[in-house]
Amino acid sequence: MADPVGKSDWLIETETLAALLAGPAADRVVLDCSWYLPDAGKHALDDFRRGHIPGARFIDLTDISDPTSPYVNMLPTADLFASVVGGLGIGGGTQVIIYDAGYVSARIWWMFRAFGHDNIKILNGGWRKWRDEGRAAETGDPAPVAPRDFPARATGAGVATLSDVRQITEQGGAVIIDARTAARFDGHEGSGYPGVASGYMPGAINTPWALFFDASHRFVSPERAAQIFAERGVDLSQPIVTTCGSGVTASILGFMLEAIGHADWRLYDGSWHEWGQQPDTPKLKKPL
Repeated sequence: MADPVGKSDWLIETETLAALLAGPAADRVVLDCSWYLPDAGKHALDDFRRGHIPGARFIDLTDISDPTSPYVNMLPTADLFASVVGGLGIGGGTQVIIYDAGYVSARIWWMFRAFGHDNIKILNGGWRKWRDEGRAAETGDPAPVAPRDFPARATGAGVATLSDVRQITEQGGAVIIDARTAARFDGHEGSGYPGVASGYMPGAINTPWALFFDASHRFVSPERAAQIFAERGVDLSQPIVTTCGSGVTASILGFMLEAIGHADWRLYDGSWHEWGQQPDTPKLKKPL
C-alpha cells in the first residue's frame, strides 16, 4: 500500500508497526497521546487502561503545555518538555511513534519538531484502525520505565505569535487558515471557551481539520489534500499560518501542508483562545 501522504517518513502504517513490534528490540517508543478537552468529562488515560498498543506509553498534552500561560495548550519551556519526555524513557536518538484515538497526534508531532526532535512518526489511522483490524492490545497502566536525558531545544521555528498574526491581518504577507468547524469559525457557535468571544480573524480561510481524514481516520492522499486547499481558496504560493481553537487541530493543517511539499508554514500557538481574549483584536462573524 502506498503511503497516503507525500512526506512518507512522517507516517507509519499499522502493518509496519506491527512488524516492528514483533521484531528485534530497538530504541523505539510508542506513545499514546489521546486527549480530551477539559470539559469532556472523561480522561484519555482511562481509555488507555482499557486498551492500548502493546508496550505503549502515555503522554498527556496538558502535562507538556505551559502551566504558567493564561492560554491553553501553549508550548512549554524546553526544560519542562525534556523532563516529561525524558521521564517516558525517550532519549535524543529514540524513534518516537505516536498515535491517538482522535485528533491530537499532529500536535505532538509538531511539538517534538519544535524542540528539535525529528525522529518521529504518526501511526496512520491511529488507535481506531489498529483496534478495528483486531491487532494485539494490552490493558492496564503504563509500565514503569527508567528516565533518560532528552535534549530539548526551543528553536522558535514554525511558531507564529499574536504579534505576527496581528501584522498579517493588517498588512498581509501570509495566508491564515483556520481548522475549526464552520459553525465555530463563522461565529454561529460559541468559541468553546468560557469568556472567549466567537468569530474569526480578518482574512482567515476556514479549512476544517476533519476534511483531511477518510472514513478509517487515515490521512487523505496528498493529491486530495492539495485539492481541498484549492477548493477552500488557499493560495499555496504564499507563506501559511495555521490556527484553530487552541493550537491542536491547526497542527493537522500543517501536517498536510508538509505532505504536499509546502514547508513554508507556521502554527499560531495561541490560536483563537488567545486572539479571542484580546480587547483590541477584530473578531468577525458571518451573517446567519
